[in-house]
Amino acid sequence: MRTVVERELELKLVLSPERRIPVPAQFGYVTDDPYAVHVTFHIDSAHPVHWTFARDLLVEGVFRPCGRGDVRVWPTKAEGRSIVLLSLSSPDGDALLEAPAAPVSAWLERTLRVVPPGTEGEQLGLDDELAELLAR
Repeated sequence: MRTVVERELELKLVLSPERRIPVPAQFGYVTDDPYAVHVTFHIDSAHPVHWTFARDLLVEGVFRPCGRGDVRVWPTKAEGRSIVLLSLSSPDGDALLEAPAAPVSAWLERTLRVVPPGTEGEQLGLDDELAELLAR
């Protein structure tokens, strides 16, 4: 059975140390793709911007700096609030986004209840498909 866990959040796009602009975003997790999280940013353009990366990366990034390359995540504080920073790089440009830590963590906990860590492979049904192939 397919389960979807979604959460709308307002992130802040960091333009400079003094300037941030709000960016509505939707965090999504689907049991059909159990290793990944999907984030859709609704920016002022004709089409939303979609990013997909490892759920483990976001889980770890809530607690300590992690990632390299296109997606990096780390926790910090801003104005006394706990936040998670997402650094995203693509050929189209780079973005640094602030996410409030508490709602991100709560959403991640919901995904971990739906598919506990280490059980992602079971969601894919690979064992059943492999058994079926070998039985032929």
